[in-house]
Amino acid sequence: MSTEISLRGETCSTNGKGYWSSCRHSVTLEYAEVAYEADDGDFGELRVYFDTRTWNVNKHGLIYTDPQFLQEFRGVLRNHGFGNEAVAGVNYSEQGMQGDDYVSMDITGVFLRGCKRHE
Repeated sequence: MSTEISLRGETCSTNGKGYWSSCRHSVTLEYAEVAYEADDGDFGELRVYFDTRTWNVNKHGLIYTDPQFLQEFRGVLRNHGFGNEAVAGVNYSEQGMQGDDYVSMDITGVFLRGCKRHE
């Protein structure tokens, strides 16, 4: 499954209270993509790609674990038609899965089923 969700024009901010960055900054989002779905459909990975001109991991650190970014990103998903239960199942994946131009998120089967409705 390779589902892409356009996020052009959307932004999320960090508050600098994550473990990997103390930077408070606005981040321009580009798109989100389901990069992996477990065979049983109950788990997956969502990669949230951002504009590297607005967030540079070498300068700012990883967005990973920033509570404000996660809260605002869940709001963006709600604005794109995902329900509360689906959005509640979106959380940061582990540190080693984070990229230079994306934030890796774990997603539940409820979210994956919501993606299929958005295709």
